[in-house]
Amino acid sequence: MLKLETFPIAFVLFLFVSFTLVSCGDKKEDSTTQKESVQTEQSAIESTQKTETADATAVKVDPNIPHYTKVAGISGNLSSIGSDTMNNLLTLWLEGFKKYYPNVNIQVEGKGSSTAPPALISGTAQLGPMSRDMKQEEIDAFEKKFGYKPTELRVSIDALAVYVNKDNPLKGLTLPQVDATFSKTRRGGYKTDIAKWGDLGLTGDWTNRGISLYGRNSASGTYGYFKEHALFKGDFKDQVKEQPGSASVVQGVTEDRYGIGYSGIGYRTSGVIALPLAKSENDEFHLPDYENCLNGKYPLSRFLNIYINKAPNKPLDPLLKEFLKFVLSYEGQEVVVKDGYLPLTYELVKKEIAKLE
Repeated sequence: MLKLETFPIAFVLFLFVSFTLVSCGDKKEDSTTQKESVQTEQSAIESTQKTETADATAVKVDPNIPHYTKVAGISGNLSSIGSDTMNNLLTLWLEGFKKYYPNVNIQVEGKGSSTAPPALISGTAQLGPMSRDMKQEEIDAFEKKFGYKPTELRVSIDALAVYVNKDNPLKGLTLPQVDATFSKTRRGGYKTDIAKWGDLGLTGDWTNRGISLYGRNSASGTYGYFKEHALFKGDFKDQVKEQPGSASVVQGVTEDRYGIGYSGIGYRTSGVIALPLAKSENDEFHLPDYENCLNGKYPLSRFLNIYINKAPNKPLDPLLKEFLKFVLSYEGQEVVVKDGYLPLTYELVKKEIAKLE
């Protein structure tokens, strides 16, 4: 190690100035490189947007899916407790089902996916909608009481979208950028924290504006899915404004010009933009549309599930079975499209229907 006192003061000053200039040059080079990288990504996204469209109205239900047929002797009550994301979907399914069976009553409560397993275990609900898969500890708790596992039914496809305000010029994000925006752990590998819109390449009035973060609370399956797949199982920043429901996230971003949030594609409105996403810097950007969700190109696509308590080798309660058959029918999947989600294919429906027998 060099000792400063052995050198003339002028020489020391020369070294200091030289080192400072080199350091500043390095920082400028790093900043320029990062800016060029962001600009390259935005150009790639613009190319993607010219070839893809996220027009949900173009989605059609598979014509091979059987239509629902009314049966005799169906009556009674059911209870659904679970996902807030699926709350409106369950309500619309119920409305469609009651056209066949006006005297049937189904109570729907959506306070988060984590409320579904306890409700199924206690018997307070016969339907457990979840916007994520059941965790192993939830399955174990169910099996400990009943001696068998809960039955999972995939009932719809969802794209978990990253929304910005309609006035935001951002063209898209990579998952590492999403992680660096929402997470304090940055397990996705992005080099720096993203706190201002200028960090994502935006200029002008946007450059120094802080990013307002909107998300769900920890009881939500959407929260858990986003944490696992977009944050690489990392931790959310403390600044995230946790909302009680999916619609609240979209509303928050709609009212906040500098906001960004995550929510199901079924909650998209004209006040927000669902960004194209890429798995990494070297991958293509894809919109959250039907084709990209089916082929796995959109990185945050998922199934929406309903869990039920079906004892092996025992028939399901007729009301429960008929409701689920309606959900998996052509008419039930039309409801999925109406609510802004993505319908199952005929092949998927066949697999799920078989679980009811």
